[in-house]
Amino acid sequence: MIERYSLPEMAAIWSERRKLDAWHQVEAVVVEAWIAEGVAPIGADAAVRQAPPVDLEAWKAREEITHHDLAAFVDVLAASIEDGGEWVHYGLTSYDVLDTAQGVLLKEASALLLGKLAALFEVVKRRSLEHRDTPMLGRTHGMWAEPTTFGLKLAGWAFEVARDRHRLAEAAAQVACGKISGAVGTYAHVPPSVERFVCERLGLDIEPASTQVIARDRHAAFLATLALIGATLERFALEIRLLQRSEVSEVAEPFQEEQKGSSSMPHKRNPVLSENITGIARLLRGWAVAGFENVALWHERDISHSSVERVVLPDACIVLDFALDRMTKLIDGLAVNAERMAANLGTARGLVFSQSVLNLLIGAGMSREEAYRLVQQASAQAWDSGRHLREVLTSDPKVPLDAQTLESAFDTGRLLKPSAVVFERLEALTLD
Repeated sequence: MIERYSLPEMAAIWSERRKLDAWHQVEAVVVEAWIAEGVAPIGADAAVRQAPPVDLEAWKAREEITHHDLAAFVDVLAASIEDGGEWVHYGLTSYDVLDTAQGVLLKEASALLLGKLAALFEVVKRRSLEHRDTPMLGRTHGMWAEPTTFGLKLAGWAFEVARDRHRLAEAAAQVACGKISGAVGTYAHVPPSVERFVCERLGLDIEPASTQVIARDRHAAFLATLALIGATLERFALEIRLLQRSEVSEVAEPFQEEQKGSSSMPHKRNPVLSENITGIARLLRGWAVAGFENVALWHERDISHSSVERVVLPDACIVLDFALDRMTKLIDGLAVNAERMAANLGTARGLVFSQSVLNLLIGAGMSREEAYRLVQQASAQAWDSGRHLREVLTSDPKVPLDAQTLESAFDTGRLLKPSAVVFERLEALTLD
């Protein structure tokens, strides 16, 4: 992934240095397992473990000869061990090391992403409770609907983040998996006890029936989960973009003192953070499709998945880590213009209370169709004349409601009071 969208901790997990170190770790633990089996001599594991980290340039130079990255790694590592190097990669096939080490890296990356989701949840929850009583226009189809609160909007986001975290925890458990079962998964040259020893030491589950590789449905589910989290972030980002439009101006992204929104128009404060997150979500969906394509391999395996995974697994983790960090800071610093929200609500001239009036008319004895047509026509008059819906209804002799009853239909507080139950649920929600 390009440096622009890479944060140091996640980038380090997917660096070539960390990859080789994970391969080294797996090779050392396998030798330790062979010692426990009474096959390798005591001390061979220490010799492998204490070998110097495989030099990146030496590894690449060897790969130019072998045209096989893991074989080149084994050659360089074994050659660096004076006594015991022959036990490096004993009984193994390449993907015993590659897939098991990848399980280690995916576990580390998942832990970082789970932490970022927890941080986002706490920020969204806090800001939701902060704005539980900040009324605003609800909008459906981009049109005025009924009143809501900004806190209620954020509450929905908080619950979605909590679901995303649960989904990721499950997907992460599925890819935190290893296999030490040999060339076609038959354990012909390495017993299941070695696999059990290695995976327990590395904190991984065991692929119960591997071929030469771990089944790629696990990785497809993981990438699909990352894409779904990206879709969540895109939903938040799109709403922020819509509410920041000049004619709406209800929220605004954080904007630094010397920041420039446009190279040519000094007045601009564009929602660039949200737009960036929207683009990242598109990448994640594309990589999820690539993950699905990797599930079907020839027989016990082919190598068509390899080139894909070298890109999509690291890059998906890296950009989602970046997007989660960005969204957390965005929502934490989001400027909420409650006065503008109230003004926009007032601009609706009572039209958003049409259902309240409808229900009152039905309660007064009118048929639903008759009441609906009356309110629909009054709403059209209010829109065309610029008058308040209440004023139009008050002057209509067909409306069988006294002034006090009619006034109650336009009480924002009455409509929003029942939504308190959502905040009770939110306050009780934890990520345990």
